[in-house]
Amino acid sequence: MDNNKQTVFTYRSFSLQDTEALAAAIAAVSSEGMVIGLDGDLGAGKTAFSQCYARHLGVEGIVNSPTFTIIKEYEGRLPLYHMDVYRISLQEADELGLEEYFYGDGVSLVEWSRIIKDLMPPRHLHIELKTAGPDEREITVTGIGESYGEVCRMLIQKWGKET
Repeated sequence: MDNNKQTVFTYRSFSLQDTEALAAAIAAVSSEGMVIGLDGDLGAGKTAFSQCYARHLGVEGIVNSPTFTIIKEYEGRLPLYHMDVYRISLQEADELGLEEYFYGDGVSLVEWSRIIKDLMPPRHLHIELKTAGPDEREITVTGIGESYGEVCRMLIQKWGKET
């Protein structure tokens, strides 16, 4: 079995409610040690996705982007480590000891993960958001590794190959 095999699911979101449905489905199957990388241009919806995901992970209160604090920790069904690495270098990210979060007891949600691509675990869930209209997004979910591929297969089973 190839642990780095990739499974891809493409989802078309026409509203924040559609994005929330996707975030809810992923949160429902999230488990300890899960790592999710979020990428997309400014305004593509990374923080909105993060807020929806956190809500469905059972996080109460306001969840906002940790742009200047880099990492915010929240309590929910699982601990949530919400990271925004937009303003730091690869070297600075390495010095933060992110692997302690990645291999910890919660879920690591990393906005702008492509900046620290070399530090991301070899197996993780990658979500790319692309603006396709004022409220429309094309969201590509890539499961890298068997367990993350299972998440994509669950999404495919729920919504079909591509929605």
